Amino acid sequence: MTTATTTPAIQPVKSFTTDALTVQVYANRSDLSQSVARITQAHLQAVLAAQGSAAVILATGNSQIKFLEELNRLGGVDWSRITLFHMDEYLGISGDHPASFRRYMRERVTARLHPRAFHYLEGDALLPMDECDRYSALLQAQPIDLCCLGVGENGHLAFNDPPIANFSDRRAVTIAKLDDACRLQQVGEGHFPGLDAVPQYALTLTIPTLLSARKLLCLCPEKRKAVAVKNALLGPISPACPASVLRTSPHATLLLDTDSASLL
Repeated sequence: MTTATTTPAIQPVKSFTTDALTVQVYANRSDLSQSVARITQAHLQAVLAAQGSAAVILATGNSQIKFLEELNRLGGVDWSRITLFHMDEYLGISGDHPASFRRYMRERVTARLHPRAFHYLEGDALLPMDECDRYSALLQAQPIDLCCLGVGENGHLAFNDPPIANFSDRRAVTIAKLDDACRLQQVGEGHFPGLDAVPQYALTLTIPTLLSARKLLCLCPEKRKAVAVKNALLGPISPACPASVLRTSPHATLLLDTDSASLL
């Protein structure tokens, strides 16, 4: 168990609800990351006190880096009693590839927090459909106590892109074709040298799987996410903007900074 760091609570500059979804806006990305880390710490402490163990789904991506750093710095959570999952992985790349989400999680989470277990999606499995089944069974072996996720520039959740997002998917894990906007985001974030290098398919947890968590914290900073945030909160609840489905969940909180909230 890491030693807790005491820091004063950071309050959002604005809070409101849209349908069932709670929305909080923070002054800047640093305040947002620190606040989400504190919320996560408090929730996991309560879950561990109540039931002795916990299961958590974490997201990758540039938007999560500061949050994960703050969570590590904050401490106060017995990670040896927590089982972790991630939500997506590119199809066909190894776990050592620079853009691999397994590598991201090993370096930023497992090596620092030392959880009880981190179950990785094997993107280079020889039988990808069998890998979906294997990971589904792991997810369904216990309730998910917390899901920390982000929103893509095209409004996706995990790799559920607008062309294929399915709000009533019966599968827990599936193989998804990535749209060009999603693939271009990966290039823009520096993970691949060009569009041709980005895989066209990925393994992803489905939207019903993400929403099944007892608590969802959706961390979405930066100006480049402002259009997706606007569409998610002000547009129809539709697969055209997968993040709009968060408005159906009373267990979800969307956490923004003033940049990502700038079009509201």
